[in-house]
Parts: sequence; C-alpha cells; structure tokens
Amino acid sequence: MNKEPNSNGMNRRQFLQTSAASAMFLGLGGVRSFAAPGAEKNSIPWVTLNNGLRMPRLGFGTMTLKGDPGSVADAISLGYRLIDTAMIYNSEEAVGEGVKQSGIKREELFITSKLWKDDMGYEQAKKGFQTSLDKLQMDYMDLYLIHRPSGGDWKGSWKAMEELYHAGKIKAIGMSNADFDQMDELMATSEVKPAIHQIETHAFFQEGKWRDYLKQHGIQMEAWAPLAEGRHGLFTNDTLAAIGRKYNKSNAQVSLRWHFQRGIVAIPRSKQRAHRMENLNIFDFKLDKSDMASISTLDLNTTQFPEWS
Repeated sequence: MNKEPNSNGMNRRQFLQTSAASAMFLGLGGVRSFAAPGAEKNSIPWVTLNNGLRMPRLGFGTMTLKGDPGSVADAISLGYRLIDTAMIYNSEEAVGEGVKQSGIKREELFITSKLWKDDMGYEQAKKGFQTSLDKLQMDYMDLYLIHRPSGGDWKGSWKAMEELYHAGKIKAIGMSNADFDQMDELMATSEVKPAIHQIETHAFFQEGKWRDYLKQHGIQMEAWAPLAEGRHGLFTNDTLAAIGRKYNKSNAQVSLRWHFQRGIVAIPRSKQRAHRMENLNIFDFKLDKSDMASISTLDLNTTQFPEWS
C-alpha cells in the first residue's frame, strides 16, 4: 500500500448503516466470533510462498494509523495475523506496541515492513532495516519489501536484503511497485527470488498482466488499496451491490472475496472496529462464475492513485 490522501469515494460503507449486515457486525457477541475456537468459517486461510513460508491471505494495513497501537491490538484480537506497515507510514512503533498489547506470541504473527527510497543502497538498506526493526521492537521480520524501486540503488538494496534473509533477520523478501523491467532483471540476476510483489490492484485496476506474470514465476501477488480506498465509488458501485445482495454482503466484502478467489493477498485498512470485523467476514460465501465475470467488466485498466504513478 502507498501513502495517499483521503478517498474521493463514499465514506466507507454508509451501506452498512442501512443494511441488515450492520446488525451482524455490531450486535452482541459479534466481536468474539472471529477469534473464538472452532470458528473455522471466519478463520483466515494461509498461502505457502515460494520459499516455504506460510502467509495469511488477508491482513491488516496500517498506513494511516501512526500512533494508534490500540487498533493493531484490536485487529489481532479479532483474528488478523498479517500486519502490514512501512517506514514511510510512521506506524512501525504503533505496530510494535500493538503486538505487545495483544498478548499474542510473536511467532503467531506475520509482520511486513518496507524500505523507503531514502534508504536505497547496500549500506543504507541495512541501516534502514535495523531502524524499522528497532521501532517494531522485534528480532526479525516475516517480510521486507523495497517500497518504490523507482529511484536510487535498488539493486544494492536487494543484495543487502538477501544477506539479511540468509542471516535469518528476514523470512522473505520482495518488491512493491516494481515495473516489469525491474522484475525481469531481478529474476535474472538475484540470488534470492522475490516471494511477494505488492501493487495497487482492485476492481477498477485489475492488473491481469501482473497476475499472469507473477503466477508464471511463482511470486505471490499482494494488493495494496484492495478496496481502492473507496475511490470511483467502490462502496456504492451498482455491480458490486447487486452481487452483494445475493449473499447479504457489502461491496467491500464482495471486493475482498473477489481478491481471495483470484489468489491475491489483500491488506485493507480501517480505523473503525466494525469495518475491521466486516473485512474478516468473507469466508462463508463464494462468488460464482457470473459474479466474477461481472466484476471483470469494472476494470478501467488505470490507476486510481495518479499521484503515485
């Protein structure tokens, strides 16, 4: 996920305020259902990466949390195990504190952070990684990504990350927002194959070429802004709403289920507890072929975040 201004779409799902689903999320006992033993229908499945590491297929993004460890602790209490942060988000310290507050063992979590362009290069990347690790108050990261390899010595950064990987400080390494030429070069020259490529993808920017490329090379695709941050009216889109009515689900849930069925890891973020719960509740229904075909027609094949292109 990248840092971006407030969405120009509808404020997260006013849909919920008038739908029957709101009672499901806000009613008594709803909080416990996601973490309760035996609640398999809402447990988050895992995917095995190309180096054998297991990663949750749905996570919690922290781009706007900054100094809010309580949201992280709450997300973990609800059942999230993948927590995504980055140096540029200024949320690493909050993630570290939130993990401590949660009481969940570190080894049960999957923590991702990212190297920003200011720390590009072999030596700087090692320093940048250690700074992030210290802020997280952890001994290792599960996943570390080069956030935007659009400038600077990203090749030197990758070499440093390979060494940290071999030293056991990082369990998997990858890219975020790389282009095809960079990924081709990385595949041809790197000692350690990238496990993840994290990019913008959602119903309005489906990135089929990237999905095919990454599948061909055994690299897991991960979506930042999987709900387009509400841009282009995603939370009130008629096509998504019509599908949602079939299953008593919101546009957000239909979108996240669509990512899941395409084999994409998604990391939606939310400051509101009801929305964090809503995002988890996507494993008790399945989109059929006609649903998937309808969503495919929404592709505009262009970024919804031009400020980051």
